[in-house]
Amino acid sequence: MTYPNIQLHIDGKWRGSHSGKTIAVINPATEETIGTVAHADRADLDEALAAADKGFRAWRAIAPFERAKVMRKAAALMRERAAAIAPLLTMEQGKTLAEATIETNLSADVIEWFAEEGKRAYGRIIPARGPGIYQLAVKEPVGPVAAFTPWNFPINQVVRKLSAALASGCSIIVKAPEETPAAPSELIRAFVDAGVPAGVVNLVYGVPAEISEYLIPHPVIRKISFTGSTNVGKQLSALAGMHMKRATMELGGHAPVIVFDDADVDAAAQILVGAKYRNAGQVCISPTRFMIQENVYEKFIEKFVAGTKAIKVGNGLDKDSRMGSLANPRRVAAIEEMVQDAVGKGAKVAAGGSRIGNKGYFFEPTVVTDVPKSARAMSEEPFGPLALISSFAKFDDAAEEANRLPFGLASYAFTSSTKTATAIGAAIEAGMVSINSFGLALPETPFGGIKDSGYGSEGGTEAMEAYFNTKFITQTGV
Repeated sequence: MTYPNIQLHIDGKWRGSHSGKTIAVINPATEETIGTVAHADRADLDEALAAADKGFRAWRAIAPFERAKVMRKAAALMRERAAAIAPLLTMEQGKTLAEATIETNLSADVIEWFAEEGKRAYGRIIPARGPGIYQLAVKEPVGPVAAFTPWNFPINQVVRKLSAALASGCSIIVKAPEETPAAPSELIRAFVDAGVPAGVVNLVYGVPAEISEYLIPHPVIRKISFTGSTNVGKQLSALAGMHMKRATMELGGHAPVIVFDDADVDAAAQILVGAKYRNAGQVCISPTRFMIQENVYEKFIEKFVAGTKAIKVGNGLDKDSRMGSLANPRRVAAIEEMVQDAVGKGAKVAAGGSRIGNKGYFFEPTVVTDVPKSARAMSEEPFGPLALISSFAKFDDAAEEANRLPFGLASYAFTSSTKTATAIGAAIEAGMVSINSFGLALPETPFGGIKDSGYGSEGGTEAMEAYFNTKFITQTGV
């Protein structure tokens, strides 16, 4: 399959940058250059801002019912084109074709859900204290949005922001990832082909810091949405705050997993193997710090390691591959260093632990046991195929470790006791707690973290709130 050279989309037109500059796109499974992506400069951004301003005025005037029709058509196009889009996603990001297909099709579910939710942006009438007075609270779109998205889920991370913005009547400038530009470009194309007016949806690529530092303070932009690392998120949040811009931040995590001794260990191990090594562990909600109660510690390790070793790693386009490559060489180096550090501090490698081959960014699915808290990976998010397993004795020990870090995105627990499930659900400090399943990230459910994992939601009705202003109108008859 041929990988296309990716262009910008500004004011209804696909084009290169004014400077003509491009950035190379690398296939992480082969380390070969497979294409280029246009590099936006200041002139391109100025045009995108002008287009978004114009597009907002046009789009907000369209009734939510009609906006929903356009969005549902975009969803249908994503499903129709999934077989063509998924291989591009695999080529640029490394995940398996099966995972890329799921991500592409799931985007259609997200679009449809937000399309319908946009119809239900209800205000309210507030009872007045006197006769002849009407008091209304109405929802109005906040304005043009700047969205910044990462490379691990190039479609999924864009579609949540894009769909919420459009459903609420906002226009948007998407700064998509340069490492994985084709998949988000195809998502934008579906909206364009569905009939979204020119200027409503704009797509740029370039140097992330340069683009964010220009777009966020710009007076046209009224809302920021960012998914990425905590460090960068704090910088962008501070910049948005300086200019009184509303912001949604979905940042890093370090998800704890607690398996109590009354859990179905076989089921827990099977669920967690699939969750841990999905997208080679490059998932913000990936289960990472495994805490296993002492009575089932050895049994869980046996089952989990067996499942880990059964995973076939290879080029994501190979139909037999169950885990693809890491997305870039930075992740390979980081995981190698974390494993070596943990072993140096007394941990044991129960599975994997090494890079695979010398071509492509492949790393073995890895399990490290008896990991001390002093290990670097126990405090820094691995963001790769590395499971860290340690034991605990009592409920309070597990809860304390789950809350030890400043992160609070996703968390998991397994138990057959309703009492324990209720207690651990209340005790964990996180935006999301999934008990006895991997039940996160559906379009209709809240998705977001607390503490250093950010604020705001990218799912459920909560996701829409940040794209609206609430206006109070009081009217007295004359």
